[in-house]
Amino acid sequence: MKAKLGMSPIAWWNDDLPELSDDVSLEECLRQSRSAGFTGMEQGRRFPSNPEEMLPILRAADVTLCGGWFSGTLVNEELSANKDRIAPMIELFKAVNAPCIVYGEVGRSIQGDRSKPLATKPRLGDDEMKVYARRVTEFGEWCAEQGMPLSYHHHMAAVVETEPELDAFMRNSGEGIPLLLDAGHLAFAGGDVLRAIDNHHARINHVHVKDIRQSVVDGLDRSRQSFLDAVALGAFTVPGDGSLDFGAIVQRFADHGYEGWFVVEAEQDPRKAPPQKMAEIGHAELMRVMTAAGYTVETEGFPKG
Repeated sequence: MKAKLGMSPIAWWNDDLPELSDDVSLEECLRQSRSAGFTGMEQGRRFPSNPEEMLPILRAADVTLCGGWFSGTLVNEELSANKDRIAPMIELFKAVNAPCIVYGEVGRSIQGDRSKPLATKPRLGDDEMKVYARRVTEFGEWCAEQGMPLSYHHHMAAVVETEPELDAFMRNSGEGIPLLLDAGHLAFAGGDVLRAIDNHHARINHVHVKDIRQSVVDGLDRSRQSFLDAVALGAFTVPGDGSLDFGAIVQRFADHGYEGWFVVEAEQDPRKAPPQKMAEIGHAELMRVMTAAGYTVETEGFPKG
């Protein structure tokens, strides 16, 4: 089985908490992650928005674009508005041969609002979830028809956060919307990562290998503290530096035959957790557990020739 290892630039620049950002250029961010061994990088705010500028930067860094976040609003806005906003991103991602666009629901979400405690996250009733899941499926099918698949990201403080919410979303949606399984977000929400892989492996097309610090998560006052408070306190980290057993997690993906990207996405304070050091720790741990699980990790970055 083959796998590729990528990173998210959120370790260097945090869009929601600018104070948790390192003052480094896109080129330096890519250099640091590539020197740690990663061959891909997800899109971040300092990436150019056209392929004529992006491709030379990726080529020089010897990395590929391995995904990127789209802020979807299908829970409270029409398909047409989301289609209009994602269309330029689809064309860009096709031009640079990215594997997928990550769909993150921000409609009604409190993930970016530090004044909203975790306990006040939005919740959908059964009928609302059915309508929402069908709408996201239709959107995913449309994006695939345009040449770029989506990957649905369950997320803390959003309408699909907990394992039961994820199960309900998957039950009411269709194959037209694949799943991004994020170990850190599911564990933070109290879910069973291995069970979720077992239940939904057939639809998983992208993986975020985010770790958590269980002591930080357990110490949160969810009636008072927000998702961004949790991030600032260090709830997330890279594999090998947290509480999750990535040996078991990666093995479970292998058991189900998953091949593709495993992306380290762990927002932290770069002053407390230097991004290059964190990248090296995460890469070393992933190589250890992936080798044990029987994966061959691809080492080619930007395609030659």
